[in-house]
Amino acid sequence: MKLNDLRDFSKDDVLAALGLTSKPSTSERLLGGLSIFGVGLLVGAGAALLLAPKSGEALRADLGERFCHRRNEEAESPPPPEAETPNGEART
Repeated sequence: MKLNDLRDFSKDDVLAALGLTSKPSTSERLLGGLSIFGVGLLVGAGAALLLAPKSGEALRADLGERFCHRRNEEAESPPPPEAETPNGEART
């Protein structure tokens, strides 16, 4: 073994020779966690699409009707009464 051979060793090579590994950095752990979360989101969205009782077009139409119906109900409903203090006076 020559001195030039030692220069080619990296930190991971030395740790592996000793039977050790380097500790993952915070960014590596965060990236791993976010990637697992992203895969879970994709799998969940795919399962939801496969198991949905309605087609996408019917679901969008149904949601649109509900939204318009609630918006019309809110527009037609009277404003809430003014809040009163315990002595019966109206708050400003």
